[in-house]
Amino acid sequence: MEPAKFREFMRKGAVICVQLTPFKENEDVDYEGLRENTRWLVEESKGEPLVLVPVGSTGEKYALTDEEWKKIVKTVIDAANGKVPVMPGASHSGTRVAIERAKYAQDVGADGVMVVLPYYHVPEEEGLYLHYKRICDAIEIGVMPYNNPDVSKVYMKPHVLKRLVDNTDKIVGVKENTPFIPTLYEHIKTIGDKVPIMQGRGEWWFAATVFLGVRGYISGYANFMPKVCFDLLKAGLNGDYRRLKLLMEKLDPYEEFIAKMCKKYGPSTTILPYPYVSSYMTYSVMN
Repeated sequence: MEPAKFREFMRKGAVICVQLTPFKENEDVDYEGLRENTRWLVEESKGEPLVLVPVGSTGEKYALTDEEWKKIVKTVIDAANGKVPVMPGASHSGTRVAIERAKYAQDVGADGVMVVLPYYHVPEEEGLYLHYKRICDAIEIGVMPYNNPDVSKVYMKPHVLKRLVDNTDKIVGVKENTPFIPTLYEHIKTIGDKVPIMQGRGEWWFAATVFLGVRGYISGYANFMPKVCFDLLKAGLNGDYRRLKLLMEKLDPYEEFIAKMCKKYGPSTTILPYPYVSSYMTYSVMN
């Protein structure tokens, strides 16, 4: 899918499913399970606005070898068979490696790539801009910056993102993870007329911010209850806040169970601040 077409696809509203990576008991990747899960998601979407993102944080990309990363990307693209867009995570602190991953994703048929901010040794604003600009210049498919300050310890402010959007036509959307609502709104006001801002913090934050102009959200829950996620998306974009509230209440038992598991197996060692996350137990529960 060409970047302009992909951008318009998401501007109309989309659920971006960050796919889980199934593992066997011996910790090998379960590629057949991944293939089946992908086909099921495609079937369940039945024309709904779904985007698949394998090998992201929820896909535990940090636990994968380079060869496993490549095979997962190809497995999902092949299983989706062009029926829904696929946008693998192609993140890396090193720009050269991120470009190599983006090129591989393009070569095997991806519609775009999601790239988190450089982490560990974080760049200055110019380096941050050049990291994404070089990736965009190296490929023909779309790029979605993953603007996550909590895990990257760096943040792409609205004026830097605007410079990027003004100087490349490859940006198809932004996965925005700021916990500060005024900053989110500033992003929407600054570039929202050119690229869609997608709520990166899931269902609850989408419900709380959709009135500001976010055009969809990133979901781990869509791995196993995509229809609820599509209903929630529609309710939010249509301004049906009564139904939105009812749908959010359906998630309460599940989130209460996650909280119990976090308490049972805690305390957490993550440095990430509340309310972003207190534990990664949610991945285990979703699996």
